[in-house]
Amino acid sequence: MSFFLNESDRLKALPPYLFVEIDRAKRRAIDKGVKVIDFGVGDPDQATPNFILKAMAKAIKDSKTHHYPLDRGNAAFRQNVSLWVKKRFGVSFNPDTEILPLIGSKEGIAHLPLAFINPGDVVLVPDPCYPPYKSGTLFAGGQPYLMPLKEENGFLPDFEAVPADILKKAKIIFVNYPNNPTGAVATRSFYEKLIKWATQHKILVASDLAYSEVYFGKEKPLSIFEVPGAREVAIEFHSLSKTCNMTGWRVGFAVGREEAINALLRVKSNIDSGVFTAVQVTASEALKNSFGFSKKTNIMYRRRRDLLVAGLKELGFPVKPNQATFYVFTRLPGGQKDSTVFCKNLLESCGIVATPGVGFGGPGEGYVRFTLTVNEPEIREAIVRMRKVL
Repeated sequence: MSFFLNESDRLKALPPYLFVEIDRAKRRAIDKGVKVIDFGVGDPDQATPNFILKAMAKAIKDSKTHHYPLDRGNAAFRQNVSLWVKKRFGVSFNPDTEILPLIGSKEGIAHLPLAFINPGDVVLVPDPCYPPYKSGTLFAGGQPYLMPLKEENGFLPDFEAVPADILKKAKIIFVNYPNNPTGAVATRSFYEKLIKWATQHKILVASDLAYSEVYFGKEKPLSIFEVPGAREVAIEFHSLSKTCNMTGWRVGFAVGREEAINALLRVKSNIDSGVFTAVQVTASEALKNSFGFSKKTNIMYRRRRDLLVAGLKELGFPVKPNQATFYVFTRLPGGQKDSTVFCKNLLESCGIVATPGVGFGGPGEGYVRFTLTVNEPEIREAIVRMRKVL
């Protein structure tokens, strides 16, 4: 006997997850024998550094790490997060009340709306954006209100233009700088205005700072907590995925207002059992050594960026060098508008995977995103392939 399974309305409301679709297209090309060069998903191509592997080998042999983690996570990890944030941003957080380990920052971001959003509430979401801002809102029964990010505005949202009727229902605003997919960075004045505005309208600022350690200029990207007043209105998400090449390890953390941290903890304690303790112990060692590691990887990413940008310019892309993240986000060459068609043709004719800008949201149409997680010989090969077609 069989029966019909009807998906929930919230699941039906979700668009196909962008990177899953891209991976399927890539695998189809590989199955046809194509040697694919993958500029698609932002997954570092370099291995997790050896000092982290050694720390994990030691931690996993300790049977004390084999049990359920405590709700708030490993105390030593939280203490090391506090020390890292203080050293990096000059801001102190209480490791017992203002820091929460996460199974990657994506998990915390997606679960945050469950803590604060009731059906019909609004979450202000930048557009284009990292998809979980929208999907987490929809799962919580909320309504995403999209704030367009325009190149002429430095890809910063005009939150002051949000209509009054939307503001009355808004509970959270997501911001993400350094930004995925655009590579833009936020200024101190932007955060100052945002904090004042969020305080006035009683809106929680959810700052996604996953790319804080991937930058190319002398000025390091800011944390919102470096600006006075942020502690009253903000929660910030960090990840070791890009900082320490630990994408598959699934470990990150949130810092911020105690009430926000506690609410997210209550959600998580009913959904998951925390980060494997051995991973938390290892993450502590990763943070202790992250600054030197990031300096080396940023030199590598900068070389790749310069090589890719020079090649794309030669091919007619109106590209500008990004100051942070390992993404190059550019308008399509020759005034082309359809990013999905462009990326489809790029894969079929050149064996190159790139991400259509529209996949991150409507304002991303006409753009394409390339990651810098591709080695220099492959970047050169990609330029040669594109030159033959473009």
